[in-house]
Amino acid sequence: MAHYAASCDDPKTNEEFATSLGLDYPILSDPEKTTAAAYGVLGALGLPSRTTIYVDGSGKVAFIDTSVRSSSHGKDLAAKLSSLGAPRRP
Repeated sequence: MAHYAASCDDPKTNEEFATSLGLDYPILSDPEKTTAAAYGVLGALGLPSRTTIYVDGSGKVAFIDTSVRSSSHGKDLAAKLSSLGAPRRP
């Protein structure tokens, strides 16, 4: 199972951020906000809201979490993946 993050920042900014956190997955860049708009996560001012979209192995959206809290997101993410039947990472 693959996982990615996405941001409306440019690729260089995302790479620096991922490196600073030691992430083992890429942060995809959407500086034109095309994909963010397609997923409906842009607010009235054109800024993206924190949203996690869980896509299953067949490419179907399994769940959309619009109440992301950075303080508990890792724990929330793990719990949701478990409830969706995703295999645990070693």
